[in-house]
Amino acid sequence: MNTKEKINPNKIARIAGLLYIPPWILSLVAIFLRQDMIVPGDAAATASNIAASRSVFTLSILMDLIVQVTFIFLVLILYKLLKPVNKNQAVLMVVLFLVGVPIAMLNAVNHFAASLLSSGADYLVGFTAEQLQALVPFFLELNEYGIYIAYIFWGLWLFPLGYLVFKSGFLPKILGIYLMISCFGYLIDFVTFYFFPNFGVSINMFTGWAELFLCLWLLIKGVNVEQWNRRALEPA
Repeated sequence: MNTKEKINPNKIARIAGLLYIPPWILSLVAIFLRQDMIVPGDAAATASNIAASRSVFTLSILMDLIVQVTFIFLVLILYKLLKPVNKNQAVLMVVLFLVGVPIAMLNAVNHFAASLLSSGADYLVGFTAEQLQALVPFFLELNEYGIYIAYIFWGLWLFPLGYLVFKSGFLPKILGIYLMISCFGYLIDFVTFYFFPNFGVSINMFTGWAELFLCLWLLIKGVNVEQWNRRALEPA
């Protein structure tokens, strides 16, 4: 009882909101750093660009890795905030999210492979320049395939998160509904990418704003402390 009374839910909420910000910034910067290096349909130019800016390309990969590490702390803070609503659903939320983290981090190996192929290292002398150049966009595309596998879990964790927000009483119900809808945006994009590659429309472009709204709400409004305390004091 005393432990629960010492918890400041608005402090937890704002820490969660703040932890959302660095991943978005780093992800956008990483994409920006790489975008001019990748020339669609021109393997030679892409390989040459990466070779000329290997340190920048490597920095963008490190940013991607930092994003995933930050997300681990984010989901644990969200667990602390939402556990009073339903502990089992909060655990499910954490598990689903954490499964996606190693997938995304291991997938970065494909970007490292593209960088190594452009390095001119001695162990690559058995390949012709054309072969090495052709492999660079191959690994870049393989990275994209890996990202869409991570989409499965980036989507699934949003459903228990949205359910917890909806049932909480200390966060807006409409936000919980939007988060649950966002879950299906990721899953639909995964299916269309693999099975309907000519579909050409990202559903997540329309549904993926839910987490931004959650971030802003946590930062600006926080939670209804009275309702959170009532939830925290309820028997498990």
